[in-house]
Amino acid sequence: MEFERNSVEPRKIDEETRKDYDYMLDHPEEYYRHYYHYYRRRLAPKVDVTIVILVTVCAISVFQFFSWWSSYNEAINYLASVPKYRIQATEIARQQGLLNKTKEKGKNRRSKEEIREEEEEIIKDIIKNKIDIKGGYQKPKIYDILLFQILLAPFYWCKYIVWYCWWIYCFTIKGQEYGVEEKLYIIRRYMKMSQSQFDSLEDHQKQTFLERQLWIRENYEVYKREQEEELKKKMAIDPRWKRYRRWMKNEGPGRLTFIDD
Repeated sequence: MEFERNSVEPRKIDEETRKDYDYMLDHPEEYYRHYYHYYRRRLAPKVDVTIVILVTVCAISVFQFFSWWSSYNEAINYLASVPKYRIQATEIARQQGLLNKTKEKGKNRRSKEEIREEEEEIIKDIIKNKIDIKGGYQKPKIYDILLFQILLAPFYWCKYIVWYCWWIYCFTIKGQEYGVEEKLYIIRRYMKMSQSQFDSLEDHQKQTFLERQLWIRENYEVYKREQEEELKKKMAIDPRWKRYRRWMKNEGPGRLTFIDD
């Protein structure tokens, strides 16, 4: 079969298709190659990449939000089972008269199971309002999901640039002393911890950091060495680590043995 250049071409044809068509006219013997490119173009999915990315980001964001809600509810359920927090929440509910409403009589009287479930919800609501959960189990915020993080990225960058210029002006140019928040920020950066990880620390730990002046690099290095030595001592007396070291020495991975039959 012979092809001529003056044959009728499709009206709507892109540059890539035109190049393949011209190549086919110049090399008619490579018909297998022509069929490959033709069917690859016909069978290729005609979906906009932008839509695919948007749907993927939305799916990840929905998964993030519901996963965080699940972790938050797990934390509330755990705190509701701890006697210390449960007693405090029950006392607050009694003072506010919330538990008395659950024990109604007459036509509105309910079963013990319904009353128990309602009391449980009241206790959990008080714990939610009175206890500030931090870290990975804190109450999820919609602005923390991936979709909003991407949309708000320009705002966050501008905010960071303004904050960084303010930091340079106040503490580098003017030489002002660090406040508590600035000291804790420097300590967190030295420890390479995220904001949520640092917030999950106890207040007495942060107070210890301030008392030891860990925002000063030399003091932090001393503290870091102390923590490493303490960890080594704990590992040395921990029976689990002893078993692990013994196993690594005798039968650890990479150890080759040859046993004669």
